[in-house]
Amino acid sequence: MKTILRSDELNCPSCVNNIESNLNSMEGIEKATVKFNSGKIEVDYDPELLTEEDLVNAVQQSGYPAFVSPF
Repeated sequence: MKTILRSDELNCPSCVNNIESNLNSMEGIEKATVKFNSGKIEVDYDPELLTEEDLVNAVQQSGYPAFVSPF
């Protein structure tokens, strides 16, 4: 399953690396990609192992606010 998250507080390229590393290390994540300029976080994941809330929490644990985006 694919979902889109957003974070409005990405202010450096290392933010992207931190979030991508944290998400991609989680069991059930197939691929996570962060777009620095737009704050868009695309996540392909297994919904049997993770929920959107788990994904938001993982970004927040990386130190950045996040929310599920409708687009």
